[in-house]
Amino acid sequence: MNNISSGSKTLLGSPTDAVRATAAQARELTEQLTTQGVEFVRFETADMAGLSRGKTVPIAHLASYMREGLNFYGGAVALDSSSLPVRGTGYHEEKNFADCLLVVDTNSVTPVPWLKNTVRVMCDTIWQDGQPQAAAPRNVLKRVLLTAAKMGFRVKMGHEYEFYLLDPQTHQPIYDGQPIFVTAKMAQYPQVDALVRVLQQSGVDIITSNAEHGPGQMELVFDALEGIAAADRAFVFKNTVKEYMNTQGLLATFMTKPYKGLSGSCSHFHVSLLDAETGRNLFLDADASHGMSAICQQFVQGVLDHARAAMAMWNPTTNCYRRIRPKTYAPSNVSWGVEDRSASVRIKASRDSRQHIEVRVPSALSNPYLTAAVTIAAGLAGVRERRPLIDNGTGPKEDNAAFAKLPRSLDEALDAMESDPLMEEYLGPEVIRVFSTMKRAEIARFSDEIPVHESKEYLELY
Repeated sequence: MNNISSGSKTLLGSPTDAVRATAAQARELTEQLTTQGVEFVRFETADMAGLSRGKTVPIAHLASYMREGLNFYGGAVALDSSSLPVRGTGYHEEKNFADCLLVVDTNSVTPVPWLKNTVRVMCDTIWQDGQPQAAAPRNVLKRVLLTAAKMGFRVKMGHEYEFYLLDPQTHQPIYDGQPIFVTAKMAQYPQVDALVRVLQQSGVDIITSNAEHGPGQMELVFDALEGIAAADRAFVFKNTVKEYMNTQGLLATFMTKPYKGLSGSCSHFHVSLLDAETGRNLFLDADASHGMSAICQQFVQGVLDHARAAMAMWNPTTNCYRRIRPKTYAPSNVSWGVEDRSASVRIKASRDSRQHIEVRVPSALSNPYLTAAVTIAAGLAGVRERRPLIDNGTGPKEDNAAFAKLPRSLDEALDAMESDPLMEEYLGPEVIRVFSTMKRAEIARFSDEIPVHESKEYLELY
């Protein structure tokens, strides 16, 4: 481990800008990191799946890349889950396979503790003419946050991930059974304790850790933040878990449903709106039912109105839909409830400054920037239109046939996304085109595969 401190002094423009640094700004950050003993800087950006893609730069070259931008394949954001360039996205052959530029956001500098004298910095992507890549997930979320700011809101949010720890050779969980919250299971594996420490050193403020419902399934919860920093933290969390556990002889997977009959892995998304000037929690009205302000109710209804359209980004692979089943704590319909784990939107009715909502539909495999963007966009639409909140019925929501069903396949979810005008209005037509084209190509590619269970069922018998 090294002793590089997390965080850095803010050097660049507003959080919605992608601005190449001046010579003075580049020199200041280089000197600051050199003083801390940094030798390498990882320029990282999120692709459509939320994977980290980027380049590593020796510290001697940091200043020049901050001033000029770092050349990077412009179609990286439009590579599918197997890194294939998908035709029709507008980011590959249509651009003559051109480069873009990685532009550093120095608000996001954090250590990479398991690598000697190394830090990472999140980057935005712009084309050579200075135009932002409109489909890049971080840029998409920035646009939605700018919309919120224009409406007078700051956004506080947090992503809550589950993942499995597996033997890398057998791909089986590291222990059996379903010992949720059993302390001894966590204590059995010093790698988990080491992971928590590495995450803390990486600037991810872990507030709880526990064994989850599935064998070898974990949940490490980190504190919420405001704005783009919250999604950056989720990005660092996921990629750190994957990368670091490899160094510890374990395979960590955020695959949504790795095993038949066992728990799927989710990414519950927690969110509230704050007053842009005072920071007051606008979801709280202590005198209202369940402490839910009018803005909170409108936001929730917006999420419900557009839940079917948001489903493709909440659950972006064919495997994700194997998790959406009743009686599994994975919501299967469009519903809300107070402290109800069977509802799509769970109201965390603390009746104090912590009051917020939890969207329980997203899978662990979802991209944190896109999950945040599509959820906030839907909620803001509800606030803008002053949407009245539907009745939430009685009993567990998944047992209520009156609620509309969520899409049961990625195909159905993409149809819903493409037919909802809100998606293009808030997220932009380019990201909808790129995302949909990529996902339909993935569906087609998987449809050509012969599943193992089909061969097992039919090959010898018929």
